[in-house]
This record gives sequence, structure tokens and C-alpha cells, in this order.
Amino acid sequence: MTKRIRAKHKIDRRLGENIWGRPKSPLNRRESRPGQHGERRMSKLSDFGQQLRAKQKLKGYYGNITERHFRRIYAEAARLKGSTSENLIGLLERRLDAIVYRAKFVPTVFAARQFISHGHVMVNGKKVDISSYRCRPDDVIEVREKARQLPMVIEAGKSGERDLPDYIDVDATKFTAKFVRVPAAADVPYPVIMEPNLVVEFYSR
Repeated sequence: MTKRIRAKHKIDRRLGENIWGRPKSPLNRRESRPGQHGERRMSKLSDFGQQLRAKQKLKGYYGNITERHFRRIYAEAARLKGSTSENLIGLLERRLDAIVYRAKFVPTVFAARQFISHGHVMVNGKKVDISSYRCRPDDVIEVREKARQLPMVIEAGKSGERDLPDYIDVDATKFTAKFVRVPAAADVPYPVIMEPNLVVEFYSR
């Protein structure tokens, strides 16, 4: 499980965007960056700065993935046929923690990672406790019965702050989600604009 040194809300403020679209984000109250110099106006970013920012934003959105792991995902996306940026998003959305989060079984992607590591999730009837596990189309993800009444799960299911994407078919009564297909970047309901093309440019330097 990825170690999260900084609080997730600091990631929002450091990047200057509410990247998860959460109502508790400090940016809803204060738009400045963290620290005593946060009120200073940010200088215009160079091309490299824009590329770096796009990479940090995408990494942060998926639970602040480590650089080593994110680079491995990018390298795999570059080896696949087709658009590298589309492949990158497809690989990230196939992660088990991303699907558990998308299905609204938990309130945040960080909670999804912990939820999976505690053994609360099954894929095709088998327990999986690896958050980076890569799902395939038609895989069925299920919350184990003992975890269905956890307050976190009940709260997430009732939350209206996120919409269910059409590439995941959720049965809320059975606590199951079927991964229908690998989405294109345009299908992913990001609350902010993601720029995977700039991430590709960053690693292609």
C-alpha cells in the first residue's frame, strides 16, 4: 500500500485544484496553496512545469501512486498499440482500487486501498487484497458480506457527490460491480480536467 506522507487535502492545495471534487476540500474555503507563502501569485508555468503538474495531478487522483509504480504503468501503456495517453487512462481505471471507488463502495480512493488490503473485496468470487490488481472486462467485484454494514460503506452508497460511470454496472442491493469495458479517457468522470497527453510528453523528454 502506498505510503501517504502528506494529508490528501494538502495535495489539493498544492496543485491548486479540488482533484477529487470532494466537498471537504480546503479549496472550497481557501484557494491558496499551503504554507506561509501560499498567498503569493503563482508564476506562469513553463512547458515542463505544465507537464510535471499534469503528472502530479493524475498520480494524486489515483491515490498518490508512487513515482516508481506510475512510471511502470506508463511504460506498459507506451508498449501497447494505440494512443499512449488513452492506454494510460485505461490501465489506471482497471486498477481494483479505482473500480471499488467508482462503484461507490467507499468514499475515497484512499479508503478503497485500505478496504481492499483488509480483505473486504472479492473478484469473481475470490478474495483479492492487492489494490493495484488489474481487472478485466466482465470481472465481477463484490464487497464481502461481513463488510457490507460498515458505516463507511453505507455512507458512500448514499452519497450523491459522484456519478456512476457507464463502464461499471453496479448492483447496490447485492454490493456487486461488473467491469463492463476499459473506458476511453473521455468516458472517465474526472471532476477536473486531466491532461494525460502532457504526462506522455513529460516521460518522452
